[in-house]
Amino acid sequence: MPNESVDELSVNFKDENGALLCKEIEKEVLTKGTWATIMYKYADLDKASGLFKAPKYSIRRYQKRGGEYRVMSKFTISSAKQAKMIIQILNRWSDADAAAGPETESEE
Repeated sequence: MPNESVDELSVNFKDENGALLCKEIEKEVLTKGTWATIMYKYADLDKASGLFKAPKYSIRRYQKRGGEYRVMSKFTISSAKQAKMIIQILNRWSDADAAAGPETESEE
């Protein structure tokens, strides 16, 4: 099935028998256009138990070519602990940037 719009993009993945192996829990579109950036919350199936594992998070960058979106890069945050560490660092950096005032161009 072609992914012609951002709304059609998903991390849901089924095996050849139709069993869901990767389940999308939530999706947030960060940017749209020729290049789209989407953040997903998802869970992988534990085949041994038949239950879904703890959620993971992924940021994926798509490019639209030939009328269809294709994954160009992705980064997976493997745990809630890692997600919280990333949030803390981004908060610290963005707070420092806001305190520094407007951006200035760097000299080359």
